[in-house]
Amino acid sequence: HSYRHSYLVGPPCRCRWAVMPSRHCSMSVEGRSDPSMLRHLTSKITATGPITVAEYMREVLTNPVSGYYVKNDMLGADGDFITSPEISQIFGELIGVWCVSEWMAAGKPKALQLVELGPGRGSLTSDILRVFRQLQSALNGAAVSIHLVEVSPKLSQVQAECLTGERTQVCVSDKEAVYHTGTSHTGLPIAWYRRVEDIPKGFSIFLAHEFFDALPIHKFQRTDKGWREVMVDIDPEEPEKLRFVVFPAPTLASTTLIQADDKREHVEVCPEGGVIVQNLANRIVEDGGAALIADYGHDGTKMDTFRGFRGHKLHDVLLAPGTADLTADVDFSYLRRMAGGDVVCLGPITQRTFLKNMGIDTRLQVLLRNCHDASTRAQLIQSYDMLTNLEKMGQRFQFFSLLSRSRLAEPQEEGEGLKRRKKGRVPLPVAGFSELGLQ
Repeated sequence: HSYRHSYLVGPPCRCRWAVMPSRHCSMSVEGRSDPSMLRHLTSKITATGPITVAEYMREVLTNPVSGYYVKNDMLGADGDFITSPEISQIFGELIGVWCVSEWMAAGKPKALQLVELGPGRGSLTSDILRVFRQLQSALNGAAVSIHLVEVSPKLSQVQAECLTGERTQVCVSDKEAVYHTGTSHTGLPIAWYRRVEDIPKGFSIFLAHEFFDALPIHKFQRTDKGWREVMVDIDPEEPEKLRFVVFPAPTLASTTLIQADDKREHVEVCPEGGVIVQNLANRIVEDGGAALIADYGHDGTKMDTFRGFRGHKLHDVLLAPGTADLTADVDFSYLRRMAGGDVVCLGPITQRTFLKNMGIDTRLQVLLRNCHDASTRAQLIQSYDMLTNLEKMGQRFQFFSLLSRSRLAEPQEEGEGLKRRKKGRVPLPVAGFSELGLQ
């Protein structure tokens, strides 16, 4: 491949919030290695030439034999990163309140499907179900069901243990849309799927917390000949290593995925994320509901954000593929474009703003008032700081929502040639979001 040449990638942007592991955890993580994935990738590149970053991510993370998500339980203190629901129960509780609020604002449909994409260890759904139980009178007998989209067999087992305990779980054929079912501690039906498309029709609240940042991205570099795609290739100096190269000719992705007016020198686009958002938008238009996306992200301003995490530390994305999590900041401006005009998009707003709008300060005070153990009180305060501090998770995480246009439309009537609001029919404000977030 005489056309290959090096592409120098700059330092990674601000990263997923890392919690320092114990010494034992650090040693066990650093000892991992997966030469089979490297061999698989080098064989593929040798046969077909450089591969896109999207294909690299897809293979490394979700290859059915040796993909990182397929083989590992990567969450928590013994994994590679830790997420907000594991830091504090308050996070999940406030998301639960948001779900109930949107259900009520939609006119209290008879059925409510709670759908989480990439549920991690099940902590967020578990906290939400506790809120649902406490607000049973408000839910007014609605038929609530839980639907989880998860590609990792290991994590689906962890989720089942968290959410169903000893309750019977049924494993369904791999050929079925539902591959696992169970019943929650509170008696609600739970089903697991591999794809968003397989979720049954019906009014749904969709949640995606740290889901979109792990979807495969294409990377592009502006050159004097126009946009060119960044690819992954074998290092000719060291055949056991991989490197980035800039493909010399236009690719289908480089000619179709970039906005003509984009002023950046380097752009990352996640077509898979765009397809999923289109799917969510269509579902919301057809069946009602809402989607809440929370992730590291930006509004079309950042450039090189592709990075790896292993043992709670930044890790070279091309080193020892299959042993580290790969992630890239979510471009919310792209998701907004892909959602289309039939839904309303709110945000992105910072996690600090969202949680404060949802009443995290009041909830913390209630918990502190009812807690007399000094160490537990200290932990509550530390968790609150982690979630809301602008130097920590408070600003790095962004919240973004999709809603039906009818959700915010002001009911009107004709009268004397003018449109007037019907008395007493004003749309409810959207919990967590200020009017400034409306787009």
